Amino acid sequence: MVPKITGKRGRKIVVGMSGGVDSSMALLLLIKQGWRPVGVSLKYPVWKDPANCLRENVCCSEESFRIARDVCDKLGVPYFVYDVSRKFKKAVIDYFLGRLRLGKTPNPCVMCNRFLKFKELFRWGSRHGIEYVATGHYARVRRNPGLRKYELLKARDTEKDQTYSLSFLDQSQLARLVLPLGHLRKREVYRMAEKAGFEIFLKQKQSQDFCFVSGKAMNAFLAKKIGLKPGDMLNDEGKIIGRHRGLHFYTIGQRKGLGLSGGPYFVREHEMGRNTLEITKDEKRLFQKEIVLKPCHFPSAAPQKALRVQAKIRYRQQGAPAVLILKSKNKALLSFDKPQRAVTPGQFAVCYRRNVCVAAGEIQGIYRS
Repeated sequence: MVPKITGKRGRKIVVGMSGGVDSSMALLLLIKQGWRPVGVSLKYPVWKDPANCLRENVCCSEESFRIARDVCDKLGVPYFVYDVSRKFKKAVIDYFLGRLRLGKTPNPCVMCNRFLKFKELFRWGSRHGIEYVATGHYARVRRNPGLRKYELLKARDTEKDQTYSLSFLDQSQLARLVLPLGHLRKREVYRMAEKAGFEIFLKQKQSQDFCFVSGKAMNAFLAKKIGLKPGDMLNDEGKIIGRHRGLHFYTIGQRKGLGLSGGPYFVREHEMGRNTLEITKDEKRLFQKEIVLKPCHFPSAAPQKALRVQAKIRYRQQGAPAVLILKSKNKALLSFDKPQRAVTPGQFAVCYRRNVCVAAGEIQGIYRS
């Protein structure tokens, strides 16, 4: 099935190419729909250190560029590599380290999409007289005639839905964004690749690392970039039960790697003022109902009153019933019907009404009245 996107036949469009099956099949679909695509891969940096097994950024290795170029050549599409390494460092890596220094657990993918990836694809397009951008993300965009706004909708394939990481896109971006895979399931995309003669994608594995540093090298990366800042681990009674290496090495809800016997123990909270890591054996203490979001973003429009939503506080989580209450232009209270496990400052809460993404915000912490 080829999703129909009407009204733009013959127009040029920038297609963000990762060298993976999704962006490649998005390109193929756009050609079938009558667009004139131009393939563009963004080049990001990687942490160059012997401890890092990644020699290239996993989102933009020379191999991924080669595959993207081969796909574009096969389909008769122009292809370019756009180096945004400096901007990536400032928008993503510096943000990542800055949040960790504040005792928070950042999400670099959300910030990359917000401040770098789409911004630079649109910038490249503008420089070359191209208005529209497409990617292989699993999500949908539609115009709501009643609101006279564009809306971000969940993908048909809810298992692959990526609206969480796209939730900070604004109206100017949504109005010019095309997401050809939003109506397809992943298995349909693979079948399309096989039918089109791109068997290479059937063997391709998806990386689970951060794009600029491998998971195994993360502690070494943090030790070199932020340093060791040891302090006490305290139990629920305030008793010292161990030492930590630095708060930035731990995340809320973490159980492994604490170096404590007699567990299981869980990280409950970072106490920045005293540089202490609050530890608990009682997993129930990890659950919270009310959280503060700041800054907030509303892809379509800010709510005028309390809003019943389905909200999730991490990418892979299922939505949970909650009420979103706007406290100020940039701050909101999110109150869940049932307590949520391991609410983590620095991560993002994303809210939905049916299939529409209505709000997103960075978790500042637990609401204290």
